[in-house]
Amino acid sequence: MLANAPVWLSAIMMVVIPTLIAMAGPIVVRRFVGLERLSTNNEVAGFKFATVGVLYAVLLAFVVIVVWEKFSDAEADVSREAGAAATVYRLVGGVEQGGPALRDGMTAYLHSAVADDWAAMDGGKSSPATTRALNAIYAAALAYRPADSRGEAVMGEILHQLNTITEARRARLVKAAGIVPGVIWLVLFGGASLTIGFTFFFGTVNLRAQSVMTGALAMLIFSGLLVIVTIDHPFTGAVKVSPEALLEVLHDLGGEPAPAK
Repeated sequence: MLANAPVWLSAIMMVVIPTLIAMAGPIVVRRFVGLERLSTNNEVAGFKFATVGVLYAVLLAFVVIVVWEKFSDAEADVSREAGAAATVYRLVGGVEQGGPALRDGMTAYLHSAVADDWAAMDGGKSSPATTRALNAIYAAALAYRPADSRGEAVMGEILHQLNTITEARRARLVKAAGIVPGVIWLVLFGGASLTIGFTFFFGTVNLRAQSVMTGALAMLIFSGLLVIVTIDHPFTGAVKVSPEALLEVLHDLGGEPAPAK
């Protein structure tokens, strides 16, 4: 739900509201536990809080880096798929009999990838129509019988580029389902609650300052979680990988205007 929501709505639900709740935490605790009792825990709690904070910061930073790398890989997969499709368009000019069928098949595949695959990946799935379009290209390529060694070399390279398209598509389909496993989400949100909750049991004379510091810590932590949630599904939500590279190939080499995004 949060991955599909607009960024501003996700920010309110994941950053603003939890931060306000965290800022109210020290005030609620202070009503039930006196300042003197809380102050006696400052030295020991401060040491433990430093350990907990460092451990959680390392985990949060690690997940952010991994998710960002996977998001960048998803963009690279689409670029690789587009590059291979462009190469196929150029190579079919050297195929006499099966060239038009291969060209039309590649155009149909790109149309389906943009219109069907991207809509399916928004839900973490793949499009059967796009799979059939890719199978049709393979069928057209395998039906062609080269007459000479030049034709064999061209067809061999076309099959190699089709294999690249298949691999790139499979890579983006895998990433569309999400990168962070459920157990990591449990540790991330559990660790956030534990780290922020630690600050409730410190005792400072200026309660307002303590509440503001807790809010700053909560905002930083939940902002990191927002980044992870937003780009965990590279093809879903407001921040996602677009099919722009495929659209450009279809427009430049497909011989027709690019379809609507």
